[in-house]
Amino acid sequence: MHRIVKLITYRIVLGVLIGGGIVTPLKADERRFERTEPHMGTEFTISLYAPGDQQAEAALTAAFARIAALDQSLSHYRRDSELSQLVAAAPHSTGIPVSDDLWTVLSRSQELSRLTQGAFDVTVGPLSRMWRHARRQKQFPTKSRFEAARRLTGFSRMKLDEQHQAVRLERRGMRLDLGAIAKGYALDEALAVLRQQGISIALINGGGDLLVADPPPGKTGWRVGLSALSQGHPQEVIVIANQAIASSGDLNQFVVLDGVRYSHLIDPRTGMPLTMRSMVTVTAPTGMDADAMASIVSVLGPQLGLAFLEEQPTCEGRFASLTESITASDQDQGKQGSLKILQTSAFPQAEMP
Repeated sequence: MHRIVKLITYRIVLGVLIGGGIVTPLKADERRFERTEPHMGTEFTISLYAPGDQQAEAALTAAFARIAALDQSLSHYRRDSELSQLVAAAPHSTGIPVSDDLWTVLSRSQELSRLTQGAFDVTVGPLSRMWRHARRQKQFPTKSRFEAARRLTGFSRMKLDEQHQAVRLERRGMRLDLGAIAKGYALDEALAVLRQQGISIALINGGGDLLVADPPPGKTGWRVGLSALSQGHPQEVIVIANQAIASSGDLNQFVVLDGVRYSHLIDPRTGMPLTMRSMVTVTAPTGMDADAMASIVSVLGPQLGLAFLEEQPTCEGRFASLTESITASDQDQGKQGSLKILQTSAFPQAEMP
């Protein structure tokens, strides 16, 4: 059963506050180290606790090297990436063998596509590109361009051969967009590297999506600020440990056309951007699932999306939306509707910072 928690306007982007469930023992020799680097079109920040500079530096360097390697494999912006080369060779007469990383992400993507009947679909690339151009030009795509992009979209047009770990794209011009899953996978892999380096207390922030390990010394968890449909500082926090949290929303990326606010988030089933102004937050055991599930819930909407999450035994989420549509005139006057929040039954307890 989903609950309406409050009807109030407040921020919903993710921010991190240190503090907070079993308390991690305080060790006198552990200090906090942090580094930020640009990868995957955003910034990744790794915060960790280690007894000394040498271990911390080795762990940070190894984790960021893993993220950089994944960028080389999974990026749809880099022409030299494995993903771009796979797409450039389409259509494929036979399956093209791919790396373990690309296979892991694509196979999980297809599984989620089947589970959601296409609400999650990484073949959405042609539509994403078309609507990105529309936002820049502030005009609708032509009917012919829209129909052409739709013909190149559909998870059934990407065939996976598990026996040979190979991928076949059926049509020339198909584009794979892993923006709703690859970043989460990078969080998982970076944390795996940190653990191999002997680091158990860490937080990894990839463009606002988070994956945390054990809590900071003397704390019960990492305090994560919920953020954003309006400006301001986080007004509520949740405390998590050994968990991922991701958000999906349209705070900054949207366009108003003919008085209707169109998000950068696209429903792959219709080819159209979402029009409900919303922010979704999902917790999951892995960054890959938190990342993908946040997008899925956004597309499915509050009722179907949260019902879908309730069927996933390890995922929780909440859906914040404005109850009134925002016209161009309303936006110019700084108006916005009241905020309605629904959440799954076991979403972490929110509290004031």
